[in-house]
Amino acid sequence: MMMHEGRIKAAFESGVFVLKLSGDVRLTLCATLDSQAQRLAETPGLTAVMVDLRDATNIDSTALGFLAKVAMALGGRLEQPPTIVVNNPDVRRMLDVMGFSHYYTLLEGPIKEPCELEELPELPSDEDDLRDRILEAHRILMRMNKHNREQFQPLVEMLEAQSGD
Repeated sequence: MMMHEGRIKAAFESGVFVLKLSGDVRLTLCATLDSQAQRLAETPGLTAVMVDLRDATNIDSTALGFLAKVAMALGGRLEQPPTIVVNNPDVRRMLDVMGFSHYYTLLEGPIKEPCELEELPELPSDEDDLRDRILEAHRILMRMNKHNREQFQPLVEMLEAQSGD
């Protein structure tokens, strides 16, 4: 099976922010995801956030950590939790196990098809930057539930040892 390069698109229209992840979304895209989380935290007039994962074939745990960060960056500013649109059963199962339903409403289809999405450039990261992001992502995931804490503890400890944090 051909793995498609991960891509992120975004749109912001009348208070609704849409983030669409396609293909194989992995840690190389975290800097981009992180900048979106920060952008959302600062966006005035935001009423809803939708993450569209229908075209995502795979999402690694680092990218998931930053999706969690997106929800946390919103910090209760929205009337309803952000939504994730997901119809891939494997991705859905992963989100369920990792506790995403506490932070997002998980839907099979979008409320309405978003407007034109603009492709976001992949922000460059050097090795140290990437390691810090992987560490941050997994610390976030570990805060979400017991399953994640047990699963990611060894990785986090290894990365902490490497970064001398």
